[in-house]
Amino acid sequence: MEEEQIREALDAHWQASAIGDANAEHDIYDDNTICDYPQSGERIFGRSNLQALRSHHPGKPSGFNVRRVLGKGNLWITEYTITYQGKPAFTVSIMEFRNGKVVHETQYFADPFEAPTWRSQWVEKIE
Repeated sequence: MEEEQIREALDAHWQASAIGDANAEHDIYDDNTICDYPQSGERIFGRSNLQALRSHHPGKPSGFNVRRVLGKGNLWITEYTITYQGKPAFTVSIMEFRNGKVVHETQYFADPFEAPTWRSQWVEKIE
């Protein structure tokens, strides 16, 4: 699959994720995909299990904003913010493609935190 086609598939995936279209959202995945959540120590085997897990999330997302997508060849990274019950989760998705489908994804989730005042002289605030 060409990089342009992968990017188009990713754009469709994230758009479907943003509007809550669970079927279209999971079209990008191979039937035997693996998805890892390192922070919780979980691994999800198979597209059907991944879709079922996401479809049963008790706090449906109320906001979804892709910050950037970077990739080359079969490795693509997306940074985005997803909002659950008014609280943002800063997220990084690392996707590995084979034959045009995601065969492995790793997702990292981070809660926002207040910047310590001791470093304010060296930083600028970003949105």
